[in-house]
Amino acid sequence: MKKQLGQLLIDKKNITPDQLEEALKYQKDKGGLLGQILISLKFISEQDLVMSLADQYGFPYMPLENYDVNIEAVKIVPEHVARQYFLVPIDKIGNVLTIVMADPLNDFAIRDIEYLTGCKVTPFVSTASDIKSALDRCYGKSQQTEQTDVSKYNFGNAPRQIEDVDREKGERDK
Repeated sequence: MKKQLGQLLIDKKNITPDQLEEALKYQKDKGGLLGQILISLKFISEQDLVMSLADQYGFPYMPLENYDVNIEAVKIVPEHVARQYFLVPIDKIGNVLTIVMADPLNDFAIRDIEYLTGCKVTPFVSTASDIKSALDRCYGKSQQTEQTDVSKYNFGNAPRQIEDVDREKGERDK
């Protein structure tokens, strides 16, 4: 059984039990996603969160800041689709398209990209801010990306928060 996010971050020494307790109290009082609360309280970085989740779910982490994206991969995924699912196609080798996503657990997005491109998709995970910057580099800035707060960004038609997956699975298993 996978550990809950808070325990995972404690085990990795990203946060202390007291910080987790404070974040959980904040979550209970005001709502929100635990990972985003920990970031807003400056207990962890966006990268700490993504790397912990990548470790837990087995998705490789891909920092995009200095990555040279293959323009041929970008051309086969329409901009509106990439922005809708908040992903960046970064490489294509044969019939395999490598994409970097904020939410690699979004099976609907992966299946949609496979259908649209005719390729087998290999997902990587990265931070939302890295993906936003890469989308702007690859497709140009749009009015939608003028927002500086990536937490308000639309993560697609079937949004799933990666940190809520354990809870969702637990509810389905009952």
